[in-house]
Amino acid sequence: MKRSQTLKHIACIDDDDDILRVAELTLELMGGFKVTTFSSGPAALAGLATASPDLVLLDVMMPKMDGIATFGAIQERDDLRHLPVVFLTAKIQPTERHDYEAMGAAGVLAKPFDPTTLAAEVKGIWKTIAADGPHAPNT
Repeated sequence: MKRSQTLKHIACIDDDDDILRVAELTLELMGGFKVTTFSSGPAALAGLATASPDLVLLDVMMPKMDGIATFGAIQERDDLRHLPVVFLTAKIQPTERHDYEAMGAAGVLAKPFDPTTLAAEVKGIWKTIAADGPHAPNT
């Protein structure tokens, strides 16, 4: 499956319902995106192929299956590995940002995010993806 050229649909994966609601409202109202939310890694893995988003926002710290494990599972699947993944994390140290990007993440955003700038930040990452080409190691 090929990556979309235009960012229209974003999947957001986070175990915090409040974060999901704020992200969904912000991205839909301020960014004009369609947003599909998932409350866990396993739920996302079960629904991402059907949802068919252009980009994934993925919380790093989640119970049972964290963002790193979820990202790894996405990369292992032929039907999902084309998806650019942007990590959302409260722990955004320069070395961690580098580690996530070295794993193949398209970007890293800090949590809590600013609802007034989230859509613009995501659009900026999308422009970088379009300019740089695929970030995922198996794309």
